[in-house]
Amino acid sequence: MAYLKKLRKWLLTPFAPKLVEVLSKGYSTQKFKNDCLAGLTTTVVSIPLSMALAIASGVSPAQGLYTAIIAGFLVSALGGSRYQIGGPTGAFVVVIFSILQQAGFSGLAMTMLIAGLLLILAGFLRLGSYVRYIPYPVIIGFTSGIGILLISTQIKELFGLELDTVPTAFFPKWGAYLSHLNTFSGQTVLLSLLTAVLIFATKRYFPKLPAMLMGVVGATALVAIGNLSVTTIGSQFGALPHFLPKPTLPDFSLDLFFKMVPSGLTVAFLAALESLLSAKVVDGMSGDNHNPNAELIAQGIANIACIPFTGIPATGAIARTATNFKANAYSPVSGIMQSVFLLLFMLIFAPIAKYMPLCCLAVVLLLVAWNMLNVDKIWLMLKSPIGADKLILVLTLGLTVLVDLNTAISVGVVLSCILFMHRMSEEFGIEMDEKTAKERVGGNNITQRLKDQGVTTLRVSGPLFFGGVASVSTFLKRVDLHPKILILRMNQVPMIDASGVMLLVDLVKKLKKDGTKVILCHVRKQPRRVLHKAFQQNGLDWHTLSVAKNYTIALKIVEKFLKK
Repeated sequence: MAYLKKLRKWLLTPFAPKLVEVLSKGYSTQKFKNDCLAGLTTTVVSIPLSMALAIASGVSPAQGLYTAIIAGFLVSALGGSRYQIGGPTGAFVVVIFSILQQAGFSGLAMTMLIAGLLLILAGFLRLGSYVRYIPYPVIIGFTSGIGILLISTQIKELFGLELDTVPTAFFPKWGAYLSHLNTFSGQTVLLSLLTAVLIFATKRYFPKLPAMLMGVVGATALVAIGNLSVTTIGSQFGALPHFLPKPTLPDFSLDLFFKMVPSGLTVAFLAALESLLSAKVVDGMSGDNHNPNAELIAQGIANIACIPFTGIPATGAIARTATNFKANAYSPVSGIMQSVFLLLFMLIFAPIAKYMPLCCLAVVLLLVAWNMLNVDKIWLMLKSPIGADKLILVLTLGLTVLVDLNTAISVGVVLSCILFMHRMSEEFGIEMDEKTAKERVGGNNITQRLKDQGVTTLRVSGPLFFGGVASVSTFLKRVDLHPKILILRMNQVPMIDASGVMLLVDLVKKLKKDGTKVILCHVRKQPRRVLHKAFQQNGLDWHTLSVAKNYTIALKIVEKFLKK
């Protein structure tokens, strides 16, 4: 019984939703009102973004709303962040569009299933904290690349170009835009400009109002009243439904599963990265701490739950999450209420949405894409003295735009690891300790005396891992070591891996055959633990080796040994 209680505690405590934690501390009517107001404010931001992102992804605007409702509810109810708002985001647009082109909605649904299962597994394996190890240049590179691609998907709608099919590749797409630039619609361009003016004017003169929604509402009103000849949601997709669709499962197969595994990995990676970054950002604003593992589990469940409702991949949305916090939300109930308000919008205002022009949604997406470009961060990184980071940034950005996201992330991460290991190997050093030894031994120069008595001291510095093993081997071959006593000073070795361990084990074995006494001096915690176990496994007595806490004690051991 006690074992079952421990198991239950181990399973539930690290993965408990933030909602449980917050509500267990007490929840009042006033707090519920605050959450409702915050949820309503976030809904106002979510409506145009959800539809615009869905259209840019290649699906209907209704599917964007379905995703925002289902994913928003589950991410808030089950997630590990107090203020996180889930839904479709700009990072997924290019990926979703590519998947739909290749495998249709069944392929997208299978991708979401794979991604959801991977996210749930990652959460239960407690991998949430490891996402922070993704290199910063890689994050900025692929995010900026997605921003460029997102901009390139909106040119047709922004100018009302008469273009039947738009190429998927970056340069052919812009070639098609330029060759059809003379087909632009004057009314569409004018409406796009008016939408932008409304958004920026609202931000400047009425900062408390939702600027993007004001721009969309103004453009929609002009179309409805003025009967403008522009492409609208109604003319392109028909009327919005009044409620969620009846749940249905798409056709799945084993062949489709294996085909969509790479895409599933990409979606899972993006969902994990963006949701945890969003949670981290709002933690910095609020002072709260999110549970990354619970967040990953919630993201996985939300993506799987969207499949029967023809939803698209979802994750934590930074802009909507920040809006939720700034609107004085108290708990994840605000995110749940956002889903309720979105559903009410579909019930009440669906007939009006058919007048919404696609060009105004394109303006909204251009602003989202501009924020994703991270121009200021790129500029700072390009001025950075670290050349490797510049290379990783430019390469990741270029591969995202010109090849695909899978390749960009894979190459960026692998290259970052290789360059990091190279830098770490350069930090490693091993040398004869020729310095004057005055460490609590009377201030006398004892280096020469030790040498005369057959004592050699080696000073090792930096992480002793596979990247630095080659330089150690070269040094040991170059230096003929046959001392009576060898002192290895390791106070500057913070960590050691299997390659470093085997190098030292082989060295100690060789010296032991030659009758050399080995003293390990000032071994730090991680190397001490690893070496102790490795020496035991290789038949070497840890205590016989003599492990000195510091150099002074090492010298006392030397004196005792020499007197024998």
